Amino acid sequence: MPDSPAQRPAALRVARLPRAAPTPFDLHPGPDELAAIAGELGLGKLRKLSFSGTVQADGAHDWRLDGHLGATITQPCVITLAPVTTRIEEEVSRRFLADPAPIEPDTDEAEMPPDDSAEPLTDVIDPRAVMIEALSLALPLYPRAPGVELGEVVHAKPGKQPLRDRDTKPFAGLADLMGGTATDDSGDDDNDPQDP
Repeated sequence: MPDSPAQRPAALRVARLPRAAPTPFDLHPGPDELAAIAGELGLGKLRKLSFSGTVQADGAHDWRLDGHLGATITQPCVITLAPVTTRIEEEVSRRFLADPAPIEPDTDEAEMPPDDSAEPLTDVIDPRAVMIEALSLALPLYPRAPGVELGEVVHAKPGKQPLRDRDTKPFAGLADLMGGTATDDSGDDDNDPQDP
């Protein structure tokens, strides 16, 4: 069944939400919307997507959304570009605060709020927007096909010694040095005064 903006669940108007009981939502985008979301997030394909849960009052003025996100996605492998399929299952929580704590403007660095699931409350709570945001945060950053390893790329001018990954790690040879010293000490048993 084709989906259209009229068929998509509308954002929930906070003024109409009952405070005494949770309001459930259950989103299952159709093929057209799946394709649109896949394009928005740069996915090769979005095969399945569901987001279900509740929105309920949280104290006198705030609201809370709790839901479960499920998705099956396809992304290109970062090394071979072969399609990589990933199943995502995530628990999602968002708090919508009527009076969020302000960030001090006179500080040099703005600190992240302790609760990164909190955001300011507006006139609406949109489960679909939360679903897309949660999916984008759950995507693998560097998808790799099974058995594919990231190789070492070496570049150098002709006649020059190439700089390799191990050359940029100052402690890479420390284990070899320590091992050599330990072998020399342990091998010299003839002069040990405690040897009977």
